[in-house]
Amino acid sequence: MTAAFTAAKQREIQEQVAEADQQEVSSEPRAMQAGARRYPEPPFPEQHQDKPGDEAALVPATMYDAPFYIGSAKLKDKVALITGGDSGIGRSVAVLFAREGADIAIVHLDEDGDAEETAAAVEKEGRRCLVIKGDVKKSAFCRDAVERTVSEFGKLDVLVNNSAFQVHTYDIVDLTEDHFDETLKTNLYGYFHMARAAVPHLKNGSAIINTGSVTGFDGEKTLLDYSMTKGGIHAFTRSLASQLIPKGIRVNCVAPGPVWSPLNPSDKEPDKVAQFGSGTPMKRPAQPEEIAPAYVFLASPQCSSYITGEILPIVGGY
Repeated sequence: MTAAFTAAKQREIQEQVAEADQQEVSSEPRAMQAGARRYPEPPFPEQHQDKPGDEAALVPATMYDAPFYIGSAKLKDKVALITGGDSGIGRSVAVLFAREGADIAIVHLDEDGDAEETAAAVEKEGRRCLVIKGDVKKSAFCRDAVERTVSEFGKLDVLVNNSAFQVHTYDIVDLTEDHFDETLKTNLYGYFHMARAAVPHLKNGSAIINTGSVTGFDGEKTLLDYSMTKGGIHAFTRSLASQLIPKGIRVNCVAPGPVWSPLNPSDKEPDKVAQFGSGTPMKRPAQPEEIAPAYVFLASPQCSSYITGEILPIVGGY
């Protein structure tokens, strides 16, 4: 084999790759669709909401009810308390927990219509739903929410900390102390208050599941305070898990990437909402029903009895 032949062969390979590259560049990248049904892709209609957000006003509507998810009694006769349970991930978790046999208490701030819809969706699954309105920043409210849940259902088996506050700032000098306090006290104090109130009622085999975020791993330049709290939630999860091992209580965390829910349209400018999730490798945000099964997995002692202190990223291929 001559050197000239080898050089010609290499040029042929180079030309083949160049042709393939050109075809790749010219083709429009598509969002990944690998679920049981097709999920919406950007661009979305430009929209913005006042805090705390209204799921019923989102366009397109969120997909939370997971019609192809079949329950198998993974949480039969359990009782779960879910903060931020009125919408988004929290609503979908409530529905799937109910489908797995659990009774549900949801905590919400001020979204009465969304909370009623979640309660109706839980009851449609044949389970009971207690709706509790209040502010998780307040330790007295968190104690009351836990006590009301135990009084209504006789026990508590699963706590899902999911409430969150998020508003962007582009420059640290514009991040006020009031803004900073609201984020930290909702996202960190709220989780601490709920866990501290719940633990005395939890027994061997119970579970706490916290909602973290990809921003807690990677940071986000426009979400300094939010990213800080999510990193703190990850550390809180690992630390509390090690503390509660002797009690037989598992503590884990789900860390989503972008999810279509009221949280982001009530933060971002309308033009950014239109492209929400397009920067992920999958080219779209998750729908709540794509995240909720992870909470079922971490809540169920049949599925995750040897898992504690873990952070499960669901980030669309990052």
